[in-house]
Amino acid sequence: QVQLVESGGGKVQAGGSLRLSCAASGRTFSSYVMGWFRQAPGKEREFITDISASGDSTAYADSVKGRFTISRDNAKNTVYLQMNSLKPEDTAVYYCAAGVVTTTSESSAKYWGKGTLVTVPS
Repeated sequence: QVQLVESGGGKVQAGGSLRLSCAASGRTFSSYVMGWFRQAPGKEREFITDISASGDSTAYADSVKGRFTISRDNAKNTVYLQMNSLKPEDTAVYYCAAGVVTTTSESSAKYWGKGTLVTVPS
C-alpha cells in the first residue's frame, strides 16, 4: 500500500504560481501512475493530471492544460504539481492519488491523500 501526504497549498493571487508536493511512502511508489485531482466547493472531484510510473508520459484536463505541470522524483518518492497562471476557478482542495486509471468516460485511483487547500481570490 501507499500512503500519500500533500503539502504546499495556500492562498495565491490570480495570475500567481504555487507548487504542490505529495510525499509517498513505500518502495512501490515508482510502479504507480500518480496524479492529482481537485474538488471545488459544491462540485464533484475532478481529475486534473497524471504521470506514468517512469515519468515519461503525462496527461492533463483541458481546464489546466498549459498552466499546470505534473512531475515526479522517484528517488524521493515525491510527485509535484506546478501551478501557474492561477485563476479563481482553480480554488479547490487538491488531492494526490496513486494508481490512477483514466478512461474516455471517467478516472479513478487506488490510493488518496487527504488533500491540501488552494485558494485563489477573485
